[in-house]
Amino acid sequence: MKEIEERIYSFALKIVDLVKSMPRNMVSLEMGKQLLRSGTSIAANYEESRGAISRNDFIYKISLCFKESRETNLWLRLIRDSNIFEGKKIEELIKESLEIRNILGKSLKTLREKKNPKS
Repeated sequence: MKEIEERIYSFALKIVDLVKSMPRNMVSLEMGKQLLRSGTSIAANYEESRGAISRNDFIYKISLCFKESRETNLWLRLIRDSNIFEGKKIEELIKESLEIRNILGKSLKTLREKKNPKS
């Protein structure tokens, strides 16, 4: 768990750096705000999950992380595909967002299966 926690935190920092380096125009500012919210929300919700008051609360917080990771991937792709930002940095963030999404999705699936085992 410590590895994913550090990876998510590092990802959030990279999102902050990307947004800080984006052009200063209306479209970039709006997309940057959305990316900043969703990209850092993954880390915030993951941290909240560590203090969950019940198994259901934990599953709920991890599901929020998963949803935010999907949204973050969308904003990253939109920023790249609308030529706001391009290059190795955005491609690496897109790849990392997919990997984080997949890890969270697998974790969520496992948590739900353990909660509701098939008889």
